[in-house]
Amino acid sequence: MSKGKDDAPHELESQFVLRLPPEYASTVRRAVQSGNVNLKDRLTIELHADGRHGIVRVDRVPLAAKLVDLPCIIESLKTIDKKTFYKTADICQMLVCTVDGDLYPPLEEQTVTTDPKANKKKDKDREKKFIWNHGITLPLKNVRKRRFRKTAKKKYIESPDVEKEVKRLLSTDAEAVSVQHDELREIFNDISSSSEDEDERDHHDDEDLNIMDTEEDLERQLQDKLNESDGQQQENEGSNQIAMGIQKQIDNLKSKLQETQDRRKRQEDLIMKVENLALKTRLQAVLDEFKQQEEREKQQMASLQEQLESLMEK
Repeated sequence: MSKGKDDAPHELESQFVLRLPPEYASTVRRAVQSGNVNLKDRLTIELHADGRHGIVRVDRVPLAAKLVDLPCIIESLKTIDKKTFYKTADICQMLVCTVDGDLYPPLEEQTVTTDPKANKKKDKDREKKFIWNHGITLPLKNVRKRRFRKTAKKKYIESPDVEKEVKRLLSTDAEAVSVQHDELREIFNDISSSSEDEDERDHHDDEDLNIMDTEEDLERQLQDKLNESDGQQQENEGSNQIAMGIQKQIDNLKSKLQETQDRRKRQEDLIMKVENLALKTRLQAVLDEFKQQEEREKQQMASLQEQLESLMEK
């Protein structure tokens, strides 16, 4: 199908959030929900040449409007059956209407400068006036300052300062290596001389200590016998504590085993009463788990009893 020259181009759908005072917002909401055809007569939007200010009329009542930029892009969806939703547009601006605002704000003086940086800074300052710091819901109040922090600026060091610092470190490092080498050599000589003196002293001390060996041997033998008797008492006490711990574990296992056996009996009685095959197979699977648990507990109890008997024999 060929397209004629006179056909008008298709307009892309663009959306924004319209924020009105509460009394006017309820009026517009009722008009939209009622589906009146004359909505265009009751609600009109007119933007000024700067593209940031305008006039919104609700039932021919003028309201001052200001177009602001939201902190982030939000999506708008529409639905027909309230089950399936379709995305229609990305929204990044909001038209805020007030009753006491200026309908025709004063125009800014346009000063032409040749400096591109000055023009860029001026445009940036102008755009800051239309930045909205909040979200569209109450929890997102002041969200731009709370969540979108400024990036830290990197501080670069000039290369001559870096070269100077590197040269200073290298020179100090070279000096430190030479001094350290001399100090280590002196310390090694002192250690060798002191070790020779200590060997001579130890030799004289050994001759004096040979006389006292017999008395120290007798004392050591007596002390060893006392330590052996104390060690036996400690071993007996430790074995008694271990036996008591094993006995507690056996008692706990007996109570658990009794509970498992009771549950198994109740499950068997329940299976006997049930006639549904599907339900009976499920109950049988649970009964098998109870039987396996009972076998494991019996094995644990048998191993604990063997440990207790071995300790009693000792």
